[in-house]
Amino acid sequence: QVQLVESGGGLVQAGGSLRLSCAASGRTFSSYIMGWFRQAPGKEREFVAAVSRSYSSTTYADSVRGRFTISRDNAKNTVYLQMNSLKPEDTAVYYCAGSSSAGVVFTTRLLYEYWGQGTQVTVSS
Repeated sequence: QVQLVESGGGLVQAGGSLRLSCAASGRTFSSYIMGWFRQAPGKEREFVAAVSRSYSSTTYADSVRGRFTISRDNAKNTVYLQMNSLKPEDTAVYYCAGSSSAGVVFTTRLLYEYWGQGTQVTVSS
């Protein structure tokens, strides 16, 4: 089992950058596919980005590709989301998630069984 704690959210102007971090407890962080999701008020939680166990593969939602970068440091039990060129529509609570299911990367939230508490990102226009 793994516990996830996000940090790094905040208020930023459009065009700015933020770096989210997600620290995981436990000794088996490298055995989990890690993802980032976000949920805006009144909307469903949506996929943002995911990274494979060994950092060999990443995938992104079309809405963030080219602006966001997911990475992980298995030695530090941490996954990151670098967010550049932020837009007001990126405003949401951002969650990191972990999956122990067989596979490379997942975009479907139902395949992630571990979730953090979320961190708020607000982008002002």
